[in-house]
Amino acid sequence: MTTIDLFVDDSDIDVAIDDRDEGERRALELANRIRAVAAHDPGQAQRLVDELIVQLDRVLGGTFREYLDGVTREVADRALREAGSESSADLPSPANS
Repeated sequence: MTTIDLFVDDSDIDVAIDDRDEGERRALELANRIRAVAAHDPGQAQRLVDELIVQLDRVLGGTFREYLDGVTREVADRALREAGSESSADLPSPANS
């Protein structure tokens, strides 16, 4: 044991235990970065979020919006509609939702 070991308690260090924890950590990091962008350029942050929604929808075979409800689903519907996403072809228009 070194002298430094006597003064440092590293038992509370947040270390990913498994892949799920690592994924959650990375998601939080991404959210913090988007917030930082939004503080300086809200329009750019919205474009990033919209692009992320479109890509997630593509990767999930057009089912991303099924995991959402309320306002978040409305935001996803708008982003997919504006992107002209193939999976958004059957999205209800804002008046019909």
